[in-house]
Amino acid sequence: MKPERDVSADGDERQEIEAVLAYHDADAWAAIGTLLEDIRHLRRQLALAEGVMSRGMARGWRPSYDRD
Repeated sequence: MKPERDVSADGDERQEIEAVLAYHDADAWAAIGTLLEDIRHLRRQLALAEGVMSRGMARGWRPSYDRD
């Protein structure tokens, strides 16, 4: 079981959330769908970058696809 995450937003985060919802005409489902598509795209980009990056360039660092 994952620990609960603090979901309270500071002023900047709140403005970002409001901007995303405004862009989608307050349709939370559409906003979530767009954000999930963005996550998939960024994961693909990370996988591509990992594939072309040499181990020496990153000094052994490997990207993490999930939050810790």
